Amino acid sequence: MSNKAARNLFVFGSLFFFAIFLGLTYDTMGKLDGRAPEITEQISAGKKVWHKYDCIGCHTIFGNGSYFAPDLTKTTVNKPKGYLKQFLMDPKSANPKAAMPKLGIRSDEADDLIAFLDWSSRVDTNGWPPKPILAAAGGVAGQELTDGQKLYRSLGCSACHVINGIGGTTGPELTRVGAKHDRAWFVGHFKDPQAYVPNSAMQKVDAPDGDIEKLTDYMLTLK
Repeated sequence: MSNKAARNLFVFGSLFFFAIFLGLTYDTMGKLDGRAPEITEQISAGKKVWHKYDCIGCHTIFGNGSYFAPDLTKTTVNKPKGYLKQFLMDPKSANPKAAMPKLGIRSDEADDLIAFLDWSSRVDTNGWPPKPILAAAGGVAGQELTDGQKLYRSLGCSACHVINGIGGTTGPELTRVGAKHDRAWFVGHFKDPQAYVPNSAMQKVDAPDGDIEKLTDYMLTLK
């Protein structure tokens, strides 16, 4: 290849890829406004609470922050808001094993912070961070899931509970929970957790009675 041909290849190649770069940039900028919900006064107040208590000193959000504690970008997708409020105000009352100290967050501050975290959860991040692995918690690979296992997955129970080593740790492990309680206890607990476990951070299962029975069937198999 002659020097002239090499020069032309470099010049026109550079211009071609620069044009592609400009096109992709224009396309991205045109979509940015639609990827994040509107910011309200409460969301702005929640961001101030986020900075007041230096949450980013332990947590990450949108990839920014520290890695001492879980990422919170999609936290309201994985945890009920009632649980989050109790945890923010008194971590060990929601999870006795929590490493987070009691920071003195007021009720109104917790509401504002949850509004901010809910906003971040609804931002389109192209599927990041990845969802927790739920398949092994729902049933044995290669076998069809029961109705109760499907409900366990669809209700997001594994975000807080562990079965056979898979799931979150903010709630009790359920691997052998079927040997500890009877049907009446499970049904009642799903409908009103605090009546069966004082100060429980678990929220009632918002599902028809038939689904609660199916979920109970699954719990009773865990022995």
